Amino acid sequence: ISGAKNWSSGYMPATYQGTVFRSTGTPILDLAPPAGVSRATQRRLLDRLRAANERHRVPRADNSELAARIASYELAYRMQQHAPEAVDLSKETEETKRLYGLDRDRTRDFGRKCLLARRLVERGVRFIQIYSGGNHDDNNWDAHGDLVKNHEYHAGNTDRPVAGLLKDLKRRGLLDSTLVIWGGEFGRQPTAEYAEGTGRDHNAYGFTMWMAGGGIRGGVSVGETDELGNQAVVDRFHVKQLHATVLHQLGLDPNGLSYFYGGLDQKLVGVEGAEPIASIIA
Repeated sequence: ISGAKNWSSGYMPATYQGTVFRSTGTPILDLAPPAGVSRATQRRLLDRLRAANERHRVPRADNSELAARIASYELAYRMQQHAPEAVDLSKETEETKRLYGLDRDRTRDFGRKCLLARRLVERGVRFIQIYSGGNHDDNNWDAHGDLVKNHEYHAGNTDRPVAGLLKDLKRRGLLDSTLVIWGGEFGRQPTAEYAEGTGRDHNAYGFTMWMAGGGIRGGVSVGETDELGNQAVVDRFHVKQLHATVLHQLGLDPNGLSYFYGGLDQKLVGVEGAEPIASIIA
């Protein structure tokens, strides 16, 4: 839930903000250039606009949102040239579409997202986020009521497409260089939310995420909860250690960059820093 907050740049400069793709219909609107305007003319107009924008930005050098907005015009221009082919799923074979579940109503929506992600990986896109159940209504994983019905529904929508993505990445030789991460920001309590309730409240003290590819050891699990599943008690890891592992696998020092924000020198893994989870790294 929470929509755009999940792919914002947080305290980092706005240039790191994600570009949203629609899951149905045309993934990106307005990709076609204006009718009657050639690429050369469009390039010339954008160059003039950029020069004017840069003059406007000089006395506002600390405004990252302005810098990102200026850069977005150039990004949009490049996307007009390259994105239409990248998002064209009609070029995929019928076997590949079935692999991702595009032949089934239940899995088609999430399957399209996973297939599009694979096409973007092939074309060098470095960071891709797919989300399931991100609505602000009851169509999400936040099962405060009827957890069994909720999780069976969402797991059934996503299981086949995720398996298809992993299989497709592997057979194309992309899995070893692509880190796939599946999870949310918390788990669920082992007890009913209300005296006779069927839902579960949030649980930040014990939950599971999985990773595949990208130099992560396969077939390995770390950490254990207590007998009730209430909290982690063996090999406990903080979320920032997960972040440190991801950054390490991407070739970045999780403690090497600080960005001053809100009076604190924020690292990508928090003020205090964190180390990767060595036991899951191949």
